[in-house]
Amino acid sequence: MLTRLTAVVGLAVLLASAAPAQPATAAGGVTCPPPLIICEVEVEDPGNPAQPPADPPVVDVGAGQCVTFRGNVVPCWDDLWGWFNASDSCYYRLTEPAPPGTDAVWEGHYPDGAIYDVTCAEPLRVPGTNGGWTWLPTPPPGYGGDPAQLARRAVDQMALEGPAIRTPLAEGEFGTVGIPLWLWTDQTATTWGPNTATASVPGLAVTATARARWIDWDLGDGTRMRCDGPGTPYIPGRVESPTCDHVYAASSAGRPDDAYTVTGTTTWDITWSGGGTSGSLQVTRTSTASVRIGELQVLTTS
Repeated sequence: MLTRLTAVVGLAVLLASAAPAQPATAAGGVTCPPPLIICEVEVEDPGNPAQPPADPPVVDVGAGQCVTFRGNVVPCWDDLWGWFNASDSCYYRLTEPAPPGTDAVWEGHYPDGAIYDVTCAEPLRVPGTNGGWTWLPTPPPGYGGDPAQLARRAVDQMALEGPAIRTPLAEGEFGTVGIPLWLWTDQTATTWGPNTATASVPGLAVTATARARWIDWDLGDGTRMRCDGPGTPYIPGRVESPTCDHVYAASSAGRPDDAYTVTGTTTWDITWSGGGTSGSLQVTRTSTASVRIGELQVLTTS
């Protein structure tokens, strides 16, 4: 099988200007003319090059960190070399400007795909392929970072919250057993949405948009229910809410602070796109409030 390699001669070639020009030999016995540091090589039989390890070691690293096939931690992005590809422990950067379409490095594929500058973090993992130009039909693994990870970073920037819980009760006021207690949330960018944010790293930007979908309510008396939408602010004169309310069957007297703890958990639907891909995810945010419920006192006179 015919294999084309682009070999980069070592630093000795770059530093040889003070010495008489001599042909330089790259790994594997490839000879390049003195003026060149990049040469095209056609191999009729590549032989049996050293096989790389199947998988890199499992190493716990933080965001923006990658692991080479030898277990060394390196940045996923390098300002000089580009994006790290964990499958071969090499960095890839789009060659700009691209070589002419007639250049042999295109391997006859021009204008499909792209040419990348390759720099390997672990030298000579596979002899003869430790760097240079290469044509690829699509970006290599890891190129442009992880869009899904950037989407979550964009979500963090939104500072989404649980519901800003509201009821008809003023501070210190009691609700009444047997009377529907309306429940709703103030609607802001952080409590209901929509909310949009963009997160970026060199070469990639992801924009995410969040919209609240529903609120799951825990009313503190053992009742749990789901209300679609943000709820309806109290309308004076109306007894039942058209969207979300709860009837307490017992007083809150005797409970901590003589109140029920109401917990609202908002489910947010998030869509994102960037780097030629898109996706969706859900997150939840929770908040709490206290409500006091009393018995209706009926006075009779004789």
